[in-house]
Amino acid sequence: MYTEAMRQSIKILEGTRAFRKTQELGLMSPDEKAQLLRDHHPDYKGEQQRELRVGPSRGDRAPHEIADLIEARSLVDPEDFDLSRIDHDVDVLVVGGGGAGGAAALLARESGASVLLATKLRFGDANTMMAQGGIQAADKSHDSPSIHYLDVIGGGGFHNDPALVRALVIDAPKVIGWLEEMGVMFDKEPDGTMVTIHGGGTSRKRMHSARDYSGGDIMKVIRDEVLNQDIEVIEFSPVVELLTDGKGRCTGAILYNMETQEYSIVRAKATVIATGGAGRLHVQGFPTTNHYGATADGLVLAYRAGCELAFMDTIQYHPTGAAYPEQIVGQLVTEKVRGLGAQLVNGEGNRFVYELETRDAESAAIIRECTERNLGVVTPSGMRGVWLDSPLIEEIHGSGTIQRLLPAMYRQYERFEIDMTADPILVYPTQHYQNGGIVIDDQGASQIEGLYVAGEVAGGVHGRNRLMGNSLLDIVVFGRRAGAAAALRAKETVPGELGLDHVRRYHEELEKNGVETTRRAPMLLPDYRPDELKSHLITIGS
Repeated sequence: MYTEAMRQSIKILEGTRAFRKTQELGLMSPDEKAQLLRDHHPDYKGEQQRELRVGPSRGDRAPHEIADLIEARSLVDPEDFDLSRIDHDVDVLVVGGGGAGGAAALLARESGASVLLATKLRFGDANTMMAQGGIQAADKSHDSPSIHYLDVIGGGGFHNDPALVRALVIDAPKVIGWLEEMGVMFDKEPDGTMVTIHGGGTSRKRMHSARDYSGGDIMKVIRDEVLNQDIEVIEFSPVVELLTDGKGRCTGAILYNMETQEYSIVRAKATVIATGGAGRLHVQGFPTTNHYGATADGLVLAYRAGCELAFMDTIQYHPTGAAYPEQIVGQLVTEKVRGLGAQLVNGEGNRFVYELETRDAESAAIIRECTERNLGVVTPSGMRGVWLDSPLIEEIHGSGTIQRLLPAMYRQYERFEIDMTADPILVYPTQHYQNGGIVIDDQGASQIEGLYVAGEVAGGVHGRNRLMGNSLLDIVVFGRRAGAAAALRAKETVPGELGLDHVRRYHEELEKNGVETTRRAPMLLPDYRPDELKSHLITIGS
């Protein structure tokens, strides 16, 4: 599958392999890392962002692609929508069918609440299913939640919300036990001890995995348990607007059935938003690892209702997205590949960065290699990337290691006649994670009464950069916490009035601040049609 020019580059790489196996690269100094990020990380391209002109986080910066959706009108016309008919009346409405939504539904049900889970696509069509590398937890004698805490804070640039990080690391060992009890098949030694490895930015080996299907295994187990608990699930029905009582309290939501093109009204005593990230916005034109429905819906809905956002000026680009072949550009090459010893190598056969730096620094270093230093490898389509020397894994750990520990990765490339046990693979950063999001407390509560948030749509847990393995941990920790808190609230409250006054006020604020737009949001699904076929007015059911 590789071209002759790429084969020549591989020969150069193979010629330096013996030397590189003995070469030791250390972490960058704080000053080196800061300079690298300023010069080469996409977040630092000021022209690619703008200040928000409306809403509770007015003046904060966000990428244009996200700001366009925030500074948009609702898909629902508040002057012409009938709220007199209630189709579903529940204690807790969970919005989103990934790991965070599933965990929230389970804990809410366990706490005695009636629960409805509504999701845009199928239950399980989420970034959770696509996560590969693992989940962090300090549950061994060489480690502790305190050390895990310091790693998370350092990885986030010391900008994280300390209370959220504390909740994350304290709950981690309990979460591993909860998942295993439900059936997650974590990798173990013959004596039953869980296998743990390093991730980028970690000072201890605390990455638990289920080969490289970690997220898929976790999602399937959570989904099965939700179905076993007889929790009502409505698929292909995204939330297009939240409902409020006019006094700052969330009282439910409006669903839109994408198959029948019908609306339904949900009255809920508490609502949990777990809609995931924004990868399908392709910020700055980057490819993405994210699933098809990751279009920032929860951000838009919560912001319009009055929730503040945090760290919206920072996006995580995973350093190793597939750069070749073209059919899989942007798909994830899990950090576990580097954790097992694969090295990043430029077109001259040289390593240029320690492979387990934090993801922001790793991505910036690869971008520098392919732009300023012009040492990337060029693909037939003109894309540039660097080699990830995967055959080193077999040399370090023995023949068969990749097929045993990285079966998904192996098959991903085998389909295109690339044997990653014998040849390196080409990688380049890809949009992976939404570092920022809706402001929450350590129980998942937003600033809007009755509205809870869990998972990637929340901000503050990871600061300005997330470490590998903390996203799967995040969705379960805060999914569980938000679900339990939402159920407790439901026991203590009565159903509220259903209204759209917050939408009216938001539309008025757009007009008052001179934001003249035909844009409508949430986006719901990305539009990959050529520009000449796109409508400038996004309409439901079109």
